[in-house]
Amino acid sequence: QAQLVESGGGLVQPGGSLRLSCAASGSIFRIKTMDWYRQAPGKERELVANITVSSNTNYADSVKGRFTISRDNAKNTVYLQMNSLKPEDTAVYICHTVTVTAWGTEYRYWGQGTQVTVSS
Repeated sequence: QAQLVESGGGLVQPGGSLRLSCAASGSIFRIKTMDWYRQAPGKERELVANITVSSNTNYADSVKGRFTISRDNAKNTVYLQMNSLKPEDTAVYICHTVTVTAWGTEYRYWGQGTQVTVSS
């Protein structure tokens, strides 16, 4: 079992920045990928960005050039630096990870989410 704890959300004005963190703990043999999703009221959950163990990254078109995902493998932590925030970025941001056991079995875990509100 693994647990994910997010931090760093809050209220920010348009054009501002926030940095989210997500730390994974528990019985983890190896983390395969770490991702950030978001879900706004009345909308489906969408993938914002993901990063592999070798630091290959992917971003949603809506955040390219503004958000940067990174990870610290030694700390099992993933970060999301969000710059030039827009009101449409307002959502609950949820951390997700895929772990792999020594036998190759994959497990998926979700965090509780952290609220990001972009408003003047």
